[in-house]
Amino acid sequence: MRRAVCPGSFDPIHNGHVEIIARAASLFDEVIVAVSTNYSKNYRFSEEERVAIVEETVGGLRGVSALPMGQGLLADFCKEQGAEAIVKGLRSTVDYAYEIPMATMNRHLTGVETVFLQADTRFTHLSSSLLKEVQTLGGDVAEYFPRAVMKRLQKNSGT
Repeated sequence: MRRAVCPGSFDPIHNGHVEIIARAASLFDEVIVAVSTNYSKNYRFSEEERVAIVEETVGGLRGVSALPMGQGLLADFCKEQGAEAIVKGLRSTVDYAYEIPMATMNRHLTGVETVFLQADTRFTHLSSSLLKEVQTLGGDVAEYFPRAVMKRLQKNSGT
């Protein structure tokens, strides 16, 4: 069985993430969406909420599950899960330049390879941070977020 990990903080997951996860599911037998926490960031949703949102969003995709990554190195998480690959979406050469050193280090640490998937052009401008800012300022972001996210954002804003 070929298993891959799609890591990210997913605060919250958006349709660009979903597109990459769905494509990864077509390439691997199993895909674990690893929900990470960077303690220097301020999150809109707790880790538990983010895992639940991801599960609700991608639960219908064959072989896809979501787990909290916990503390520690992504390479170690992959090794613990028996994953042979990390799947990362790239929006631009800026993402590529940021991801290459991490991919190289992960391969050196545990042998796990990183597979880069170019984002669909419909989503190259998206980031969770940008979408949260637009939504907070009253912009309509419904076309960019899955229903599970919109439901929670509307609940939190009282609309």
